[in-house]
Amino acid sequence: MGGPLNSAGSLIFENARDFADALPEGGALLGLDLGTKTIGTAVCDAGWRFASNGTTITRAKWGRDRELLGAIIRERSVKGIVLGLPLNMDGTEGPRAQSSRAYARNCAEAFALPVLLWDERWSTQSALGAMIGQDMSRAKRAASIDSHAAAVILQGAIDRLAGGIL
Repeated sequence: MGGPLNSAGSLIFENARDFADALPEGGALLGLDLGTKTIGTAVCDAGWRFASNGTTITRAKWGRDRELLGAIIRERSVKGIVLGLPLNMDGTEGPRAQSSRAYARNCAEAFALPVLLWDERWSTQSALGAMIGQDMSRAKRAASIDSHAAAVILQGAIDRLAGGIL
């Protein structure tokens, strides 16, 4: 799938070029790693050079999630959202991918921002490897793995966006 998904999701993209076109002036992006119990967050600079892990939000009802994400969006002047799409290793979609698509629709509607669905396969493993390489304790890894995974997701997307390999 390339461009916007449907009329309700006209701000939802799976193609980096279409997403970039929806952000003609660039701007800070918010990366999200959506879990069943938590949401890892990350942000990048307006020039799309580097992603930094943010906070991990304990999931609740959509209204609370919307409030907390909205605060980050306002504070960081976010212009778009990159949401991890949890595909199966063979590229197919399961229930978690469907849940992420629904969350993308909620975000696009609530914040009126473009949302890029980004393949998140291996993001958690990559983040975990980096954290182990930094000799981070198991307890600290458990507390921040989701936000580190969000940074991996966001960095992958901005590398594609800024590198012009669309």
